Amino acid sequence: MARQPIAPASDERRSRRRGYALAASAVLLFSTSPVLTRVAGTISSLEIAWWRLFLAALTVLVIATISRHRIRWQPLVSSQFALYGLTIALHFFFYIASLSFTTVAHSLALVYTAPVFIALLSRVVLKEGLTPSRWLGVALGVIGAAVLAGVEPDIRPRALLGDALAIGSALTFAVYSVAGRSVRGRYPLYDYAAGVYGWGALWLTPLALWAAPGSSYSLPALGAVVFLGIGPLGIGHTLYNAALRRVPATAVNLIATGEVFGGVLLSAIFLAEYPTPFALAGGAIILLGIGLVIR
Repeated sequence: MARQPIAPASDERRSRRRGYALAASAVLLFSTSPVLTRVAGTISSLEIAWWRLFLAALTVLVIATISRHRIRWQPLVSSQFALYGLTIALHFFFYIASLSFTTVAHSLALVYTAPVFIALLSRVVLKEGLTPSRWLGVALGVIGAAVLAGVEPDIRPRALLGDALAIGSALTFAVYSVAGRSVRGRYPLYDYAAGVYGWGALWLTPLALWAAPGSSYSLPALGAVVFLGIGPLGIGHTLYNAALRRVPATAVNLIATGEVFGGVLLSAIFLAEYPTPFALAGGAIILLGIGLVIR
């Protein structure tokens, strides 16, 4: 009997399942960030961000070499990739700066409003709309992140400035995500990732040098920074970008909100910082929202 050709719809379903698996794998790596950042606490946040991007670019180059993929450098040395790198550099910078003015809870909750911005940008730029059930999933994901982070109202000017910076981090993460999906047909994954991480490190270099005198490098802190660059960013964000090539950006980013839930669990295991029942309820809301989006 002749073998039946695979239907295009079946190919698309398989590609989406693979995209969801890649996004979930990225979240597992993202979730290690809070614990590792705590260990690296003697190093300034700006330096940590620079090291992460620099080591991530090196990680991608090593993986590409092992995979026998030859990166085309000429397209990467362009204003287009400089802008892509600027978006991820600003994402880190705004997030780090927000922590100086508002609480971690406020910052995390507002950074993870990114799925809302991505849904709007995807509609305008990529012509990818959402069904009502997926909009509900996005809303639940954002609410769950706020509940899990333990947000409490704070209208002091200093806190409002921090909240504005966190929203800036969400906006730039949204632009970064939509850009990654929009160029999926033009640049190979390793080329795109190496270019974006490399430019991001270049943009942060002056700030990292400015912050360097206040840092102290111990062996545990250095080890944590190295793993932050290789694991959550070099491999994790590359998996995230790979998922963007198979699944709409809103779904991928909503899955990424699971980082908050995973970070809380790992903090309980390694730092004995146990979540409250309220926080667990927030995690359950996030998972429900993710389920609605990928159903």
